[in-house]
Amino acid sequence: MTIYKSEKGKKEILALYDKQLKRLAVPYSDRWVSTSFGETHLIETGNLSGIPLLVFHGGNATTAYNLLACDFLMEGFHIYAVDTIGHPGKSAEVSLSARNYDYGKWAGEVIDAIGQRNICCFGGSFGAGIICKTMCAAPEKVKRAVLYVPSGIKNAPAIRSMGMMLPMLMYWITQKDKWLKKCMLPMAVSEENITEDIYETAKLSIRYAKVKTGMPSDAAERLIRQCKANVLVMAAEKDCLFPAKGVLARAKEIMENVTVYLLKDRGHMNSLTEQEKQMIVDFLLFV
Repeated sequence: MTIYKSEKGKKEILALYDKQLKRLAVPYSDRWVSTSFGETHLIETGNLSGIPLLVFHGGNATTAYNLLACDFLMEGFHIYAVDTIGHPGKSAEVSLSARNYDYGKWAGEVIDAIGQRNICCFGGSFGAGIICKTMCAAPEKVKRAVLYVPSGIKNAPAIRSMGMMLPMLMYWITQKDKWLKKCMLPMAVSEENITEDIYETAKLSIRYAKVKTGMPSDAAERLIRQCKANVLVMAAEKDCLFPAKGVLARAKEIMENVTVYLLKDRGHMNSLTEQEKQMIVDFLLFV
């Protein structure tokens, strides 16, 4: 079963994917690996002599878009940027449940397939939730992790995001850009945070992909405590999906070795300062 509404839509999404990849400032290569859930595509890039880093993108987005936002990681890390299975991209079109631990099992198999015993991980939003599930399903495979505006720790009740549903419905009906921006605004807080890359990626996903609204459910404490990796959790104060107040408090309760950081006055879509980018790099480099 395809995750796209039409073959034309799939081609448009993948055309944008390839266009965004070509804007990377460093060389990259495609890689496919086999898992029991289906073929998985990765982009291998960055410093091939650096520390291996597995990077996960957000939900209904793509690795190509995500890599443009992760340029600060290119110098220090050998990046394996994975296309989440069942989401827009080049991995198998197999939808996994966000409520159980299949995403964690899948990610564990990806880590094995790229020849790593364990690996540092970086992910935002849905991708951070996948890392949480991996910490539960394959705890020994996560060496160190940065979870940015993460799902999977303390998700807000669905009613908190209901304000986005009417604008999304209106966008589907009218295809007018003003409705898509209204849909994204609760996550962005300010229109200046809706960059062209975010907007174009979201527009094609909403228009042509079967959008997945369910985020990875909150990880069970008894399972995630099995993971002894050092974890940096960065949550946004005004995030309507994963508010920092709940995320940071629960992260300290359920994780063995956690550092928490508040992204003040920011929503789910936000920009990191240069100091915050360096904090992430230093944490992953064990500085």
